[in-house]
Amino acid sequence: MSRPRGFSFRTLAAGLAILAGQVFVAGAGQTPAAGTVEVLRLPSRALEGNLVGDSADRSVSVYLPSGYASSGDRRYPVLYMLHGFTDSDAKWFGRDGEHWIHLPTVLDRAFAMPDAEPMIVVMPDGYNAFGGSFYAASVTIGDWETFVAEELVAEIDRRYRTRAGRDGRGLAGHSMGGYGAIRIGMKRPDVFSAVYAMSACCLTPPAASRTGRPSAAEAVTSLEQVASAGFGVKAALATAAAFAPNPNNPPLYLDLPTRAGEPQADVLARLAANAPVAMTPQHVFSLRRLRGLAFDIGTRDGLLGGNEALDRVLTAHDVPHVFETYEGDHLDGVASRIVSKVVPFFSQLLGG
Repeated sequence: MSRPRGFSFRTLAAGLAILAGQVFVAGAGQTPAAGTVEVLRLPSRALEGNLVGDSADRSVSVYLPSGYASSGDRRYPVLYMLHGFTDSDAKWFGRDGEHWIHLPTVLDRAFAMPDAEPMIVVMPDGYNAFGGSFYAASVTIGDWETFVAEELVAEIDRRYRTRAGRDGRGLAGHSMGGYGAIRIGMKRPDVFSAVYAMSACCLTPPAASRTGRPSAAEAVTSLEQVASAGFGVKAALATAAAFAPNPNNPPLYLDLPTRAGEPQADVLARLAANAPVAMTPQHVFSLRRLRGLAFDIGTRDGLLGGNEALDRVLTAHDVPHVFETYEGDHLDGVASRIVSKVVPFFSQLLGG
């Protein structure tokens, strides 16, 4: 059963949007009006000079709602969306083969719903040599926080008729992107006024057990090996690159939480410092500046425990938010939740 927690009058609008969100059929038998998609190539100074040599020119997919071209000088709020680990904007927007979600189609449905506020939706490519950036700031992979919160926002405001200013901007994401939305949202309420995280990962401090033998990640000694590694090994390397960079440890320029199977306390501390459950007490006042904060997750998602832990720490610190669970796993409810929950949430909070 889905239920809101940590609710207060400061998030009444957000709560109503989430709790009352319905999937309506817009004109039975009718196809929703389609938005248009543009793809930008954005050079980033914040990502230049990263130690693993990833390109600082990033792909950015931009969804323009139906009627944008013919709406004169009308200005639109902007929803920035962050994809998950091993994903990309090209996959979410259907340019890289069949994928588990096709975001433009989902958005067409969402904006056809009654009371939906037309928005520009922007997704940058967060894929890197390790399979994902976690939208963090690291000398190994570059300063993704600045890229998203400053460079990307400035470019979108320059190119499009946006409702510039924090009150016209929202930040959302799925999995790694949900983590990124919470991380950047709690640090930059001056840029984004509302945050929605879907099935967020990496919310609690990690643990490492003493195994007495090197981990599979320790055996990786080149970027070529990273590319062919399995999901779990890539994830271990990617989080280390994001949260435990080491410019003196080539060629991967990172420190792993174990060495020859022995936990490394200093590295575990650096990883833990980037877990939102641990970060929240230092960012309470920034989080309270948000007009709305919400997150949800499926009851069959292995990340459920971390989301419940974040709900508890936000509640303990009196940070207004809404947390919901729903029947589903890590992927199967995401498209419908964008339609019934995410877009109504931002429509209520960013609408003119």
